[in-house]
Amino acid sequence: MSGQPSLELTRPVPLGRRSVLVLALVSAIGVAAFGWPLLAARDSDLVGHSTDAPWLFALLLPLLLAVLVAQLSEGRHATGAPGLDAKAVAMLGVLAAAGAALRPLGAGTAGLEPMFFLMVLAGRALGPGFGFVLGALSMFASGLLTGGVGPWLPFQMLAMGWVCLGAGLLPGAARLRGRAELVLLALYGVVSAIGYGVVMNLQGWPYIGGLSTSISFVPGDPLPANLTRFALYCLTTSLGWDLPRAALTAVLCLTVGGPLLRTLRRATRRAAFH
Repeated sequence: MSGQPSLELTRPVPLGRRSVLVLALVSAIGVAAFGWPLLAARDSDLVGHSTDAPWLFALLLPLLLAVLVAQLSEGRHATGAPGLDAKAVAMLGVLAAAGAALRPLGAGTAGLEPMFFLMVLAGRALGPGFGFVLGALSMFASGLLTGGVGPWLPFQMLAMGWVCLGAGLLPGAARLRGRAELVLLALYGVVSAIGYGVVMNLQGWPYIGGLSTSISFVPGDPLPANLTRFALYCLTTSLGWDLPRAALTAVLCLTVGGPLLRTLRRATRRAAFH
């Protein structure tokens, strides 16, 4: 044999201590940004805080850079591979551009978004740290491409980053291959596609004014009561979009996931990740 590492043994870049710390910080900020209205007092000025997204965006970008720098430095230390930085950044740029290009293909059509399956597979192949940065950058690039820049964009970046992060944390990354791995990724694609819709609902639901229905957010109400209304809100508004997105993600993972995963793993090996 040539002595080169087997393609089948190519594994994602593991998380180091610094990467874990920065990702935990980013995720904690994201959870607070999404969920704080649920704990707000009855007299809180929610409308006044609905325009805080630019501040979140300004905080998110340097934290994403910190995650990337931590992953690059730890990956280089673990592998001793020269030139890791430039190749890794180039791969992230190509995949982010591909994800951004895929999103408009299904945007506005019953929730079908083909970029999700690419994000799931890329997160699996690259690992949780690179996956988180990739998901966030892909959503940012797609927002610029489609004109979808607004107060929702930093929240979309966080949510898609979590989707890729979760894919990178799935078990069996080093050894699980073949149909079993594709089924695992398809199941995760279903859960993450629906979860993305639920999380993004939470971003906008508390700020919808002029509603006096059983699914409206009530500031200051007990958390269980508001969560019950939120569940009804998701069922009656976005589930019809989330389920087609989940179904498409699962079908694409099962049908074209194998060749694409092999391509991504070959690219990570040649980029001196291992």
